[in-house]
Amino acid sequence: MDQAIIFFFAAILIVGGLLFALISVTKKSGRRIDIDKYRSRWLSIEHQLNRDQPASFHLCVLSADKLLDQALVDKGVRGSTFAERLKNTKTNLTNANGVWSAHKLRNKVAHDVDVRVTYDDARYALAGFKQALKDIGAI
Repeated sequence: MDQAIIFFFAAILIVGGLLFALISVTKKSGRRIDIDKYRSRWLSIEHQLNRDQPASFHLCVLSADKLLDQALVDKGVRGSTFAERLKNTKTNLTNANGVWSAHKLRNKVAHDVDVRVTYDDARYALAGFKQALKDIGAI
């Protein structure tokens, strides 16, 4: 009887250890990302924003959205779209509304031919994206 109990607990420990190892190996979130790469790309986006070139407003919003999306992918956040990855972010975003507003502006830029983006709109969107990149540890 005592050997059966010992065997039972040993089996539980072995199965538990195997499950823990399997989860650890397959877990994607929390991966390290190349901070220098993201800082460099971010600085490039910020430098492209030019008050005298309205086309730069659109380009910067699109680029910043794409950069944040890539950072979420590199971090291992699950989801097949940017919106899904944003919802699945384990990190609490300090300005989630700002990120969503920025992403909505990106969608307007990408899909609406007549969209007008002001310099201030672009700066506000970039601020939201930048804070999210900081929150997830990309910059």
